[in-house]
Amino acid sequence: MEAVLQKFGIPSDALMIPITSGIINKTWKVCTANGNYILQQINDHVFSNPELIHGNIAAIASYLKKNYSSYLFPSPILHSEGSQLLKEPGAGYFRVFPFIEGTHTIDVVSNPKQAFEAAEQFGRFTAYLGGFNCNLLSVTIPDFHNLSFRYQQFENALKTGNPERIKEEKNLIDKLTRLHFLVKQYDAITKNHSFKKRVTHHDTKISNVLFNEEDNAVCIIDLDTVMPGYFISDVGDMMRTYLCEVSENEEDISKIKIRPDYYYAIVEGYYKEMQNELTADEKKYFFFAGQFMIYMQALRFLTDYLNNDIYYQIQYPSHNLVRAINQVVLLERLMEYETEFKKMKL
Repeated sequence: MEAVLQKFGIPSDALMIPITSGIINKTWKVCTANGNYILQQINDHVFSNPELIHGNIAAIASYLKKNYSSYLFPSPILHSEGSQLLKEPGAGYFRVFPFIEGTHTIDVVSNPKQAFEAAEQFGRFTAYLGGFNCNLLSVTIPDFHNLSFRYQQFENALKTGNPERIKEEKNLIDKLTRLHFLVKQYDAITKNHSFKKRVTHHDTKISNVLFNEEDNAVCIIDLDTVMPGYFISDVGDMMRTYLCEVSENEEDISKIKIRPDYYYAIVEGYYKEMQNELTADEKKYFFFAGQFMIYMQALRFLTDYLNNDIYYQIQYPSHNLVRAINQVVLLERLMEYETEFKKMKL
């Protein structure tokens, strides 16, 4: 680490504080007498070509600087060799961001204002990049939010996965199979020219927003999954992670409940920036965004469980099964509100 810090012009005696909220990259807050930084070691097993990520970030940063100079977009700083991305032999890829003083992250959305503020920030990000050709961006994770692809993985797991687990979870498998109509709706979206591909964040959990002390959102962070996508990815991920007060790891399904005021806050925040960007057809699928994302995540968790847990990190043998059940229950709870939520004028 000493060599990495020196190449970024940071004193080797800087205080490094691990940040453990992320599950992919390793992150530290680096404290020095002249200022603070965020240091990240990129997980190149997940992101096999980190150069693509930084090509995307550089292109977006250039566009925003030219067209929205006051927009806060945290870009990595250059190291001594003139690049933002450092490849250190034997250690992998590193980058450094300036630390935004007076800000913090949160792990759980605890009031509707936070949901509104985050949705507004993610909506503004996409809206400001409405004039940017998203086809110039590289795809950093192929088929990341491709529901048809995820369902195919699920079907493959039913053929080649752990036979005992497949037999034991027949009821859960049947539930997910009966929800296949959501895949058909997704396929219809991909063929509908009224649905536009835009610059999409793809990971809109609340911890990817910086807040100030007044609970106002300052900017979004974690841009590794920024690539062309549909608005349902960002809106759906907010619904999946903001609407319920417990996380996907909760085993007690009685705690899985929808908070309607958080749904309305997401809609209002996102619409504040994106109302004039979305087409009439897209607006009709706003509720579907939550169904799409929760269903996809349920498929992914159960697929991994049937494949003997080869993708997600687990803390105990049935962890992925618990996550899958959790997401199915969350989806069922959301669908109970379909009539009510669709009454909201968009």
